[in-house]
Amino acid sequence: MLDKEFLAELVRDPSAVLAGYGLEAEERAAVMKAVARTGKTSDAERTRALQTIMMKRWAT
Repeated sequence: MLDKEFLAELVRDPSAVLAGYGLEAEERAAVMKAVARTGKTSDAERTRALQTIMMKRWAT
């Protein structure tokens, strides 16, 4: 489950939020892609989309 405040901050300023994590370039790109896709959706849809992208990326 994603924290709503974290997700809102991630959408608002993804570079600043992700700077605190040791992500590889590929992982960072996957998160940025998910954030870009969810810019104009509801919070619930945004959370679901980001979780799906993240699970697909780290499940492989």
